[in-house]
Amino acid sequence: MTQSKTEKLIAEARRYKEEREQGYRERALKLFPWICGRCAREFNHKNLSELTVHHKDHNHDNNPLDGSNWELLCLYCHDNEHQRYEHQIRYGGNDSANKSDNEATFNPFANLKDMMK
Repeated sequence: MTQSKTEKLIAEARRYKEEREQGYRERALKLFPWICGRCAREFNHKNLSELTVHHKDHNHDNNPLDGSNWELLCLYCHDNEHQRYEHQIRYGGNDSANKSDNEATFNPFANLKDMMK
């Protein structure tokens, strides 16, 4: 069975992506501790596949050897980071303006001292 041009192109793009990821992923895992840079979840050899390399500038071809464009993020934090980036691209604005909208104002321990009396 012969592959169509599209199938060949997709397979080639996947191969290129996997090769590129192997290079910077391996370097990042040697440079940085196996901890998510956002939630501080720790990783070991059993769950290391859940730790990803995030490109801070979102350019997957920008891979300086010193790792200055990388940070290790768990799958969940990495997905969240890309969702925030997509939101910023689509709707504009910066994250600092949006953070104040999402900050909690309720403090359940505000009157704890009075309640303990």
